[in-house]
Amino acid sequence: MKKLLSLVFVLILSTTLAACGSGEDKPASGESKKLIMGTSADYKPFEYVDTANSDKIIGYDIDLANMLADEMGYEIEIKDMEFSGLISALKTGQVDFVLSAMTPTPERQKNVDFSDVYYTAKDMIISTKKSGIQSEKDLDGKTVGVQLGSIQQDAAEELSKSIKLKVDTRDRIPELIQDLQNGRFDAIIIENTVANGYLDKNDELQGNTMNVNEEDAGSAVALPKDSELTGKFNDALKKLKDSGELDKLAEKWFDGEQ
Repeated sequence: MKKLLSLVFVLILSTTLAACGSGEDKPASGESKKLIMGTSADYKPFEYVDTANSDKIIGYDIDLANMLADEMGYEIEIKDMEFSGLISALKTGQVDFVLSAMTPTPERQKNVDFSDVYYTAKDMIISTKKSGIQSEKDLDGKTVGVQLGSIQQDAAEELSKSIKLKVDTRDRIPELIQDLQNGRFDAIIIENTVANGYLDKNDELQGNTMNVNEEDAGSAVALPKDSELTGKFNDALKKLKDSGELDKLAEKWFDGEQ
């Protein structure tokens, strides 16, 4: 009888512990309105840490994520990780969505779903009107300035594989404009939203949009396959676009002064 009672006690204790463990691992549905966002905070001005002032992740995508969360009624927690691991983290449930200037390429779409495109990048060649530069082919034999660590640096270096092009870098956009005006560069390549502000202020400058590969042009929110959140993100993005908030956000982060 003692042995039987002991066995029953052990079984009850084991069941109780198991129940406690499972409750801690997975909160009951509806308890939390928090979404975990994956990003790679090494891509200024979309997501980065301004180490001179703070250890906080800031940028266009971070502001956008908070705006979307407000629209949908969620709080977000940001997880910083290697860009190459973001899709895997999404598939294994480590994060609920990815917002990291990610392009919805066909290869990625095999593994995850994407929201509508929220930002389309277009690179622009800025030169003086007397330079005769109208397109990429006119940069042959020229010195071109780009912002250090930018996607424009990548574009220029890729272009230098097909034409004779010297690529030089500066830390900030105003430095590029200044060195273009004083003749250190034949042209510079910057993002069109940034460029338009300088073109409006400098009559001697001209801008020509570079050829865009549509597959490489846009950024979207990545989500798990068949996620119910995809529709919610698209609805929230449409509201922000229709209200003009997306345009204001672009002006904040791409005005040449960040």
